[in-house]
Amino acid sequence: MEELVIRDADVVDGSGGPSYRADVVVDGGRIVGIVQEAAAAGCQRPGARRELDAEGLVLSPGFIDMHAHSDLALLRDPDHTAKVAQGVTLEVIGQDGLSYAPVDDRTLAEVRRAITGWNGFGDDIDFDWRSVGEYLDRLDRGIAVNAAYLIPQGTVRALAVGWEDREATPEELDHMRRLVAEGMEQGAVGMSSGLTYTPGMYAKDAELTELCRVVAEYGGYYCPHHRSYGAGALEAYEEMVALTREAGCPLHLAHATMNFGVNKGRAPELLSLLDEALAAGADISLDTYPYTPGSTTLAALLPSWASEGGQEEILKRLTDEETAARIRHHLEVVGADGCHGVPVEWDTIEISGVTNQALADHVGRTVEESAKRLGEAPWVTARRLLLEDRLGSTILQHVGHEENVRAIMRHRVHTGGSDGILQGAKPHPRAYGTFPRYLGRYVRELGALSLEECVAHLTARPAARLRLPDRGLVREGYRADLVLFDPATVAAGSTFEEPRTLPTGIPYVLIDGRFVIEDGLRTDVLAGRAVRRTPV
Repeated sequence: MEELVIRDADVVDGSGGPSYRADVVVDGGRIVGIVQEAAAAGCQRPGARRELDAEGLVLSPGFIDMHAHSDLALLRDPDHTAKVAQGVTLEVIGQDGLSYAPVDDRTLAEVRRAITGWNGFGDDIDFDWRSVGEYLDRLDRGIAVNAAYLIPQGTVRALAVGWEDREATPEELDHMRRLVAEGMEQGAVGMSSGLTYTPGMYAKDAELTELCRVVAEYGGYYCPHHRSYGAGALEAYEEMVALTREAGCPLHLAHATMNFGVNKGRAPELLSLLDEALAAGADISLDTYPYTPGSTTLAALLPSWASEGGQEEILKRLTDEETAARIRHHLEVVGADGCHGVPVEWDTIEISGVTNQALADHVGRTVEESAKRLGEAPWVTARRLLLEDRLGSTILQHVGHEENVRAIMRHRVHTGGSDGILQGAKPHPRAYGTFPRYLGRYVRELGALSLEECVAHLTARPAARLRLPDRGLVREGYRADLVLFDPATVAAGSTFEEPRTLPTGIPYVLIDGRFVIEDGLRTDVLAGRAVRRTPV
């Protein structure tokens, strides 16, 4: 007899088609039977060793977070309730061009320092891997949710070239090609870039194109955090579309937003650009989170010339009065490339976390608010935070526009991605709330998407981008990565004031047919594994 039958569920199967009522049978980690209500009339209903009454609940495929920063959190926190409780059953990590494989000892130490604000320094982690394959093997020991990995182009460049602002030599470019090929062969699903972060931002288009050619050969996709989300945002999108078309590589645009005052109301221009490219045969998808503020590190705002050479060189420049004055001028007057070409507005920059707890009083305040309390200029406060926190401070950037968020999420190639940073005393609530917020706020309350459309955006569409042949739909033979939620009550509990509050209305989550959330509570099941690239 089969293991489980989920009885009388309203199935929203991920296809975008209308819901239907059915019994769904699970056995051996897969869906082995779907008996719709009409077909069941007058015949014996399926049985199993366990029955779950799903009356009033929607059954959908597990949600796929297309942009996650859980690279160390998956190893550090076996519960990983921040994502599991949202119904996330698969995360795509290795984002924004910086992560922990492939590395050597030097590069690993540099990367750990560079993205402490995203993932913590990792003192509690045994970094017993160096290659992509070894990292995926480490995940296979048992994690809370499944995880797919993108080769981080910035890390690859740090390993082959260093942190200098210069073109790669032919030998270094060959080295990078080999590293990308090896990572793809070992199971990565594509490559990411962080083109406003060092050292990835130092790569010219010709270099990126060559690496994308390698990714395309293995059936992967390119996921850039492109060169600007502010001034020049449309040009930055156009650059990525043209680059990947030349390389013959599918494109997935990371956290595809139009931010800052210069882009208010301009989402239709972006969508028109994408529609033209799609009509011409381009293979494009994108992800967004359903919030207006962004989140990154305070150090990310610095101009690229001030970040050349790595963390210690940045700190030296900030210590030097003359150089610090140049940095301030670029931030406040010119518009640093790290701040997307827009002069920084300190009243939009909220400190969300610090690594030096002596600075904890700044958390939850904008830089301008902290500066006023101290009776000093905002730059003075920001500089002190950068130096005394050794570049580890995380921030929220309140620079988004609701009309842009809604317009982009409706597009036919849209998927959901939390971009969730789990570090800091007050992280962005998207880390704990992205997926239930889509269902509660944007489906039930605002009607921006139908329920069937929204589930497709969060399940089948990302599974198709990842080329996963047996995930993302409720179908016989598919993996039993499933979510049961109440459409009348599902909601994000997380807020900017209480960002770690768990969602409501998601009582059951299964991965590989095993309950990881049961009756609204986290079980001790670690059913997640590395999801490797499907061979071409």
